[in-house]
Amino acid sequence: MNANNTLNKKQKFDEDKAFPHILMSPTIIVMLLLTVYPLLFTIYYSFTDYNLLKSRTKGVNFIAFDNYTKLLQNPIFRSAIVTTVKFTICAVLLETAIGLLIALFVNSLHRGQKAMRTLLLLPYLLPTVTVALAWRMLLSSNYGPVMQWLVNLGFTNLANYNVFFHVETAFWAVLAIDVWQSSPFVFLLCYASLQGVPTQQYEAAELDGANIFQKFWYVTVPNIKSGIFLCLLLRTIDSFRLFDKVNILTGGGPANSTTTITQYLYTFGIKNLNFGFGSAGALIMTVIVMILAIPYIKNAISSQK
Repeated sequence: MNANNTLNKKQKFDEDKAFPHILMSPTIIVMLLLTVYPLLFTIYYSFTDYNLLKSRTKGVNFIAFDNYTKLLQNPIFRSAIVTTVKFTICAVLLETAIGLLIALFVNSLHRGQKAMRTLLLLPYLLPTVTVALAWRMLLSSNYGPVMQWLVNLGFTNLANYNVFFHVETAFWAVLAIDVWQSSPFVFLLCYASLQGVPTQQYEAAELDGANIFQKFWYVTVPNIKSGIFLCLLLRTIDSFRLFDKVNILTGGGPANSTTTITQYLYTFGIKNLNFGFGSAGALIMTVIVMILAIPYIKNAISSQK
């Protein structure tokens, strides 16, 4: 009897242990089909001359590393890498700093925190296409209210000046719009992290005579450090994939000054249906993102130990 009871308990334990895996298996299968399958084909096509139209008649030919060689030797693609890295660094630093400052300000309010949270999150909730089109209208040289307002203030040299058509201003205009839309995301994560900072630590710091900057550096930052690194990681990945705003506002111009990697791949790969060439560029971009993300991942792993 005891042996039978032990066996039944073991079978029941094994069934209970396997039940969650059975429930998750359909989702895991779908995720594998949506991620692993496209990734494998992207890797395969990157070593071929696959073109959606030409390959129907000529077939797909294996060309080894020709796509990668063409990409890395192309001056426009190299410029796109520099532009993308420059944009990512500037955007991540500005968005993190602005989002953290806003989070500290809202967290210090005694009244109206809910209303402020709602208002500040609105830019991030808007679709990227809507944001880009709205700012293109606002900064229009013909009927844009922002440009008209600047001219009325005395900046007459800005009359009929389109910020998206000049090399000196196009990049920074796109950057400013991205910072305006994405800073609320950083604010939300930092604000959530601030809710977990124990008030007793601030009280102890005040008793020790710490000023506001010392409390921020020695109390706030250590407690929200993991949240800040999460913001840096997520914004780095997202900024590196910048496409919508550039495609709508500048199309990669003027003179390729705003051409990012994704914009380049769209123009010379997807638009021309040259998917083999585009696949190679996508893999290069993935490798660069992984390299940039390594410090954040290392920090996250070390903080959990």
